[in-house]
Amino acid sequence: MEKHEIEAMLEAVLFAHGDPVGADRLAAALELPESLVADALAALQKKYAAPGSGLTLLQLGGHWQLATKNEYGPWVRRALETRRAAPLSNAALETLTVIAYNQPVSRAFIEQVRGVDSSSSVSGLLEKGLIEEAGRLDLPGRPVSFRTTDHFLRVFGLSSLDDLPPIHGPIHGEEEAGKEGEP
Repeated sequence: MEKHEIEAMLEAVLFAHGDPVGADRLAAALELPESLVADALAALQKKYAAPGSGLTLLQLGGHWQLATKNEYGPWVRRALETRRAAPLSNAALETLTVIAYNQPVSRAFIEQVRGVDSSSSVSGLLEKGLIEEAGRLDLPGRPVSFRTTDHFLRVFGLSSLDDLPPIHGPIHGEEEAGKEGEP
């Protein structure tokens, strides 16, 4: 099978799938070695990065998704007549932050960190698909744990959780002050 055929098959599968899909699953679907699929995904990503393409191939952790380029968003939204999603409340953002940086976490852990009941925020984030259940923790009562989703990565423009900003960055002016005082 030729390289361009593999790329065309991947393109068709990614377009039809819509959601992020792992390279291992793509390889199984195409009945090809994962190394060939990985090479073809890289070639497609390069092809879509070129000017003149309205599409991009996103790598979200170990998953891939065909999407439109951000600069064409206004026209895509108009064509689909979608309404802008309601922004997340401060409580939801706090809850999402606790989960993203500490996952997997229980609702009790979230509430301990935030100091308030977080049931509503957790429910809202589950409905929006930004978090998902990650199984049960090995603690008394076996509480449900939560983690972020690929949708979370896509919404916040991250390739992986490693792209999250550091929790404790340098305080403004601290770096310069430290350098000046050094011998």
